[in-house]
Parts: sequence; structure tokens; C-alpha cells
Amino acid sequence: MIAQLVDGVFWNIAVAIFLLGIAWRIFAVFRHGARQDLAEPRGSAASGAIHTNWSRFIPRREIVAKINLHVIAGYMFHLGLFILLLFAAPHIKFAQDHVLGFGWPAMPHWAFVVVSQIAFAGLLLLWLQRVLHPVTRLISRADDHISTILVFVVMLTGCMALFESYTGLRVLHRFSVELFMIYFPFSSLMHAILFASSRGYTGAFFSVRGVKA
Repeated sequence: MIAQLVDGVFWNIAVAIFLLGIAWRIFAVFRHGARQDLAEPRGSAASGAIHTNWSRFIPRREIVAKINLHVIAGYMFHLGLFILLLFAAPHIKFAQDHVLGFGWPAMPHWAFVVVSQIAFAGLLLLWLQRVLHPVTRLISRADDHISTILVFVVMLTGCMALFESYTGLRVLHRFSVELFMIYFPFSSLMHAILFASSRGYTGAFFSVRGVKA
């Protein structure tokens, strides 16, 4: 009964809220449009947007020594999670059976274990840095901690669900994913969708003023 609800009604509700919430957040951002700029352009807005998007993946040399732990842990978590989402065998099978109708080669089990441990370590390091550093602790909100906990639970239940002989573990993982999807559009997790446009706007804004952002 519970498994049927999680795989059916709950999943449909989560998908609807996820997609509609993201669409609404994107609409809310872009409906205002850009203010008319009366200053004479001193650079290209497009090139500024592209440059800022790519350059932000590497920290500035002047500050890298102060944030190296944050950068390393951030790449460990984000790249690890990205690889798990795309190349974990259960995810590929789900996409093939329920979403896309086709699949692609999956990573071997040992690679899943290694990548998941790297992603877990990165997430925990980022959270410890948030709660232990006086500045990040001061500016952190409840949403930051809730988001971290949800991601951690999704990853943990995903690893547990590899024991496919236990249906309850798969159902628990899917239910945690549904909670994550419902929370996603209304949280800081939306940076996964909006970071490119945010960087692009900043780069374009300064580029037309002749400032290298």
C-alpha cells in the first residue's frame, strides 16, 4: 500500500510541484526584465556574461588560499553528485523505464562506491565549514541546513537502496527524493537552476560599463 502511494500518487504530486515551482521561480526572475541602461556601452554584454559564467568556476588567485577547503569540498560534492545522478545504474534504469525510453552505459559498482564516498565527504566538509566558521555560521539560515539534510538523506537512502532485495529501502529512497523535489523550488537549492543566469547578469552588467567582473 505504502509502496503504491510512493510510486504513484506521491510521485505525481512531487513531479508537479517540482516542475511548476521551478517554472514559477524562473518566471518570477525574468518577468521584471532588465532596466534600460542609458550609459554608453564600453563592452559586450554577451561576452561579459559568458566570461563571468566560466571564470567563476575557478576562484580568483587573490583569495584562493583563504577558501581552498571550500572550493575543493564544493567540487567533491557537486561533481560527485552529478556523476551519481547521470551514471548510477539504478538512475539510468529509471530514466529508461519511466522517462526517456532509452539508457546509456552505467558506472561499475566499485566506481559508484568511490564517487559516493567523495560526494559524501564533500557535503559533510561543506556543512562543517558552514557551522564551524563564525562568518558562514552567522549568515546561514535554516533553509541552508534543511537543504543539506535533505540532500544527505537522499544520498544515504540511495546507497541503502542498492540492496535491491529490500523493497522498503527503495521505497524509502524514492520517498526522500519526493520530499526533496517538493522542497527544491522554494529553497536555496534553486541555485542549481539559476546560477548561470545570475552569473550572466552580473557579468553583462559590469561588462557594458567596462568593468571586468
